[in-house]
Amino acid sequence: MSIYCALKVPEGCRALGLHHYRSHSMAKASPNLAFVPASPPPDAVEVEALQRFVSHSQRLLVMTGAGISTESGIPDYRSEGVGLYARTDRRPIQHAEFVRSASARQRYWARNFVGWPQFSSHQPNAAHLALRNWEKLGKLHWLVTQNVDALHIKAGSQRVMELHGCTHRVLCLGCGEQTSRSELQKRFEALNPTWRAEAHGLAPDGDVFLTEEQVHNFRVPACSRCGGILKPDVTFFGDTVSREKVDFVHKRLAESDSMLVAGSSLQVYSGYRFALAAHEKKLPIVIINIGPTRSDHFASMKLNSRCGELLPLIVPR
Repeated sequence: MSIYCALKVPEGCRALGLHHYRSHSMAKASPNLAFVPASPPPDAVEVEALQRFVSHSQRLLVMTGAGISTESGIPDYRSEGVGLYARTDRRPIQHAEFVRSASARQRYWARNFVGWPQFSSHQPNAAHLALRNWEKLGKLHWLVTQNVDALHIKAGSQRVMELHGCTHRVLCLGCGEQTSRSELQKRFEALNPTWRAEAHGLAPDGDVFLTEEQVHNFRVPACSRCGGILKPDVTFFGDTVSREKVDFVHKRLAESDSMLVAGSSLQVYSGYRFALAAHEKKLPIVIINIGPTRSDHFASMKLNSRCGELLPLIVPR
């Protein structure tokens, strides 16, 4: 993948057909709280403190994690009681396993094929729309998301780095050709016209639960250009974020005067490193997350509230 594709994510998503998902209003839909841990309503004093923080920030870098998308009906991995790890013994596929094992790829793609219609239909919630609004008003310098669900792009955000990639894109490991996930879905359907399986549960990356027997006859296409292995354009567990993306975020952080973390426990180093860098630069850091995070001890302020309930209360100025 070229540096351009890695760093010009919004343009890439539009080229692959995400533009028609954009939300053009701030109309509020009822949040889906099935995968959101219990939390108290926003405290007025804390809301006022967050308002001051945002108002004083001139070049705010925002980092989001899975917790910002749970109100759109997408579960996260680590939330107490409702995250994937708490509800099941399932773990996401490892990069090395996907690359070396044809049966692992067959299992992954069969489950992803079943889960894709539901996963791709999820829409931005009030938190995504609030951040889109901050950007439009010139408050948000850059948004770095650890999520692969494209909800920030659907919301209309432009200044976005998808740190771990995006499930709406597919990459050939042989020639680097990039195609849309929706086009791959059509190829799956053509190769498996009589294959049927019922989905059970949805993971943060669109994976669902199927038995080995169910996936046995599922056929997986190769790259139409070179015959290579097709992989979602995401960073699987056990893989590393590209140096180009890391350097890009560090440059945006160097230009920023404050950092807001929304919906992330920062347990994964790929995101945590930027909170560390902000701390080393003595930037004020505010964290909004239900439950503890890896950076609570050096945050200027920590708020245990729902992102979709708190962020829309803030008026950028």
